[in-house]
Amino acid sequence: MAATISCSFSPYSSLDTKKNKSLYYTNTHLFKSHHKLSKSSNPYLLLHKSNHHNSTFHICSTSSQSSPESYLDDPPPKTSIFLTAPELDKYQILKNYQYVHEFEHGSLFVRVMEDDEMDITVGLLSESFAESMMLPMKYVNVLGFLIKQYMVERRSLLPNTAFLVGFYRGKDGEEEELAGTVEVSFNKKGSNTNPPSPTPPKDSPYICNMTVKKLLRRKGIGWHLLKASEELIPQMRNSSREVYLHCRMIDAAPFSMYTKAGYNIVKTDSILVLFLLQRRKHLMCKQLPFYNNPSSESDTSSSEDYPLNELPL
Repeated sequence: MAATISCSFSPYSSLDTKKNKSLYYTNTHLFKSHHKLSKSSNPYLLLHKSNHHNSTFHICSTSSQSSPESYLDDPPPKTSIFLTAPELDKYQILKNYQYVHEFEHGSLFVRVMEDDEMDITVGLLSESFAESMMLPMKYVNVLGFLIKQYMVERRSLLPNTAFLVGFYRGKDGEEEELAGTVEVSFNKKGSNTNPPSPTPPKDSPYICNMTVKKLLRRKGIGWHLLKASEELIPQMRNSSREVYLHCRMIDAAPFSMYTKAGYNIVKTDSILVLFLLQRRKHLMCKQLPFYNNPSSESDTSSSEDYPLNELPL
């Protein structure tokens, strides 16, 4: 499996705060904790590498003077943006969003990632990528450096895109831990610069970068990360209910889950992508229904905990 690395830059517009009733806002430290992860001296050590990952990824990164080995020590830079009143309303939706599901074996709590949770999320994604790409684990720090640059850039696009994180606590008294993550883009402003092929519509919601911690798979967590994403999208959009994602052709279990969740194939990669050292992929689409509480759906934990879809990092 090959990793495609590309560079992009997302400029900010400098608007006068007195014009168009726009509001000046600093997007770091945006979200206050509603459900904090238990701290340790080194949270990264809590992460486990994952396998069965079904994705290649496209990393969009900016230049940095930091070394790959020190990516966990570098906090995301503070960036300032101007928010219109509708954008501020969407920020509030993201800030307050919560998805809770009770299993027989434990509980899952999903919400928008906070700034101080970026490093453990980067660690989970980088170890998942290293495993899926069959890379030695010594490359985890290199992947982590690139993934963090991508996530910092994507976070600057709030509220047009968001990273969700899921925390799991078992019934037998284990400490709460990061169980999985997923990225959702809601509109054209939040779309990826270089999405995987086949290319989804830029103005439609898109789910990507989803993975579940290796030791917590086959518990239904992946299914509910998907459902949490689908529940959030209608709250962030008033128009299109079509949501897209990618699935590699070789990944039978995730494909079965997607079809079970209501996704249909829209387009499939040409065989020519094999010459680019990429796996052929399906672009899948679902028309989101109007429902109020998908977290109450039945627990389907037989095959839904694989890393789920194409990751365009």
